[in-house]
Amino acid sequence: MKQHEVRVHPSADHLPRQEQLAWRLAEVATDPVAVEPAVAEMIGNRIIDNAAVALASLTRAPIVSARAQALAHTVPTGPTASGGRGAGVMGTPWRTSPEWAAWANGVAVRELDFHDTFLAAEYSHPGDNIPPILAVAQHVGCSGADLVRGLATGYEIQVDLVRAISLHRHKIDHVAHLGPSAAAGIGTLLGLDEETIFQAIGQALHTTTATRQSRKGEISTWKAHAPAFAGKMAVEAVDRAMRGQTSPVPIYEGEDGVIAWLLDGPEARYQVPLPERGEPKRAILDTYTKEHSAEYQAQAWIDLARRLHRERPEVTDPANVSSILLRTSHHTHHVIGSGANDPQKYDPQASRETLDHSIPYIVAVALQDGTWHHVDSYTPQRAQRPDTVELWQRISTVEDPEWTRRYHSDDLAEKAFGGALEITLTSGEVIRDEIAVADAHPLGARPFARPQYEQKLRTLAQGIVEDAEIDRFLTAVVELEQLPAGELDRLTVRAADGVVDLTASPKGLF
Repeated sequence: MKQHEVRVHPSADHLPRQEQLAWRLAEVATDPVAVEPAVAEMIGNRIIDNAAVALASLTRAPIVSARAQALAHTVPTGPTASGGRGAGVMGTPWRTSPEWAAWANGVAVRELDFHDTFLAAEYSHPGDNIPPILAVAQHVGCSGADLVRGLATGYEIQVDLVRAISLHRHKIDHVAHLGPSAAAGIGTLLGLDEETIFQAIGQALHTTTATRQSRKGEISTWKAHAPAFAGKMAVEAVDRAMRGQTSPVPIYEGEDGVIAWLLDGPEARYQVPLPERGEPKRAILDTYTKEHSAEYQAQAWIDLARRLHRERPEVTDPANVSSILLRTSHHTHHVIGSGANDPQKYDPQASRETLDHSIPYIVAVALQDGTWHHVDSYTPQRAQRPDTVELWQRISTVEDPEWTRRYHSDDLAEKAFGGALEITLTSGEVIRDEIAVADAHPLGARPFARPQYEQKLRTLAQGIVEDAEIDRFLTAVVELEQLPAGELDRLTVRAADGVVDLTASPKGLF
């Protein structure tokens, strides 16, 4: 990997394009380096993972709304646009234009907060690259090998940006790294030249910077829409760039650009690691998925809580517990812990979107239930159970410098997303335990591999998709790199009859 220094330049500097970060990203996208077998295997895993969580969301209100918007642009009996065949909408037999397919499928993937993650200087769900890149691949009739190359780029670019540039520190939502990565991945997929990809990256970044209020306070349904919007903007940015339209330049380094006014300011210096020419794009191998439907920093805590449920059942009764303190990283404390100072994180009336960003709630329920369910753990009845509310109110978090250091460590062997737990019982006894990474993490107790991804799909799709359809889809993933041009429709899974009711869609403008 080569470190590229990125800083603000006055307009008088006339910074050459070849020295701009957006151009460096375009150079990565145009590098025809082969995809390593381990990377291709993991791409298949993440396609399965995305399908699993999307299918589990098909009847939830944000997906019903986004799907209705997308299908309003559908022509069921023919091509949806002059440039291609359209792309599939997950769960349905219908096709729509690729930007709207990216929108509908992106919301479905993100709704349950249940797919892959990478955390470093910034936070990310790199699997959000899959809906827009796959939609374009289906639309233009790409091959499976083309798709794999495009997704390898999307993951590489997003992970490398996340390693180097913090957005949340300046209250910018993390999808600002997704717009550029998805545009770059589409550029690789289509074999576009550096100039076109450069312009697409700039447009995608410019249109996808927004504040983090979507993940603060009373968290709304927009949380699931934000990455889908970034993917949709990436598709549209590529389309405009292919038509010769240009973007703000330099988008990162300009004196009125993103770094100067949205991030660290005119004196900022970033070191962005990117593969050198001919170096394999392996970033996806550093990412990890979720076993539980909750914010990633909650994954390890759920695993620890369900273990304590078995080993120390007395902690499930608030009558036995004086307090529970979680010593953890800055991010966990300030984003999903009591350090966020969001009263909604302790509110039994809070939305599901808020509860899955409340580590006090999550630990309380996981301690009492000894398990976690993507629906049952969030129902109003579950959140409002009196003994749960009582235990929940006794849980707090505090930042621990060592857990913060481990969270930001570049050494993957010590990088940690958990912390240390102290339960003070009414008897005076103090129970201490800790966990560094989730069980499903590559260094965890039960790392996810292909069988676990397939089981996650079958579990979440139960009652939604016929077994034969799941088998067909999994066969397509196994054969992904050999799929001929025009056969990527095999990666769209249809729900069983009666699951998707298009007549129940909410009405809007379209």
